[in-house]
Amino acid sequence: MSGIDESATFHPLNIAVLTVSDTRDETMDTSGDLLEERLLAAGHHLADRAIVKDEIRTIRDRLSEWITDPKIDVIISTGGTGFSPRDVTPEAVKPLFLREMDGFSVLFHQVSQASVGVATLQSRAFAGQSSDTFIFCLPGSPGACRDGWDGILALELDSRHKPCSLAGMIPRLSHVCA
Repeated sequence: MSGIDESATFHPLNIAVLTVSDTRDETMDTSGDLLEERLLAAGHHLADRAIVKDEIRTIRDRLSEWITDPKIDVIISTGGTGFSPRDVTPEAVKPLFLREMDGFSVLFHQVSQASVGVATLQSRAFAGQSSDTFIFCLPGSPGACRDGWDGILALELDSRHKPCSLAGMIPRLSHVCA
């Protein structure tokens, strides 16, 4: 049976949030704010948060720092996944992956279609794993971040989710799905 096992122990994850934008700063990062609020409300820890410009090298440098930080389990980025010339998040991030999580994009588009219909095709949301760090790249709108967190990540990052969650794939939590 799939769902949250309320009798199981919740293991908080250390999650970093990256906003990719040429126009946002800390005072107007509504998508980053939403992700921070959601992950904290779920009981996880905000390991770090940053805003970077839509530039391949800048995005890759920040992610590389976080990937090598043993205190960060998961990275969620928002922005840069569309089709404008400045949207380069997939080009910056995918070369860092050991494995791509194809199912995330499929699920994201299913959840997103309920909110925005066929406009979900304008998103290149994706996810994967680099070293032992999972990276989820969401579009930059608060609605897309809400869809991604509420419809997928809230469950998949909850160690109590059965039959298993990604939490059990993090080395320090390998016992969770044993």
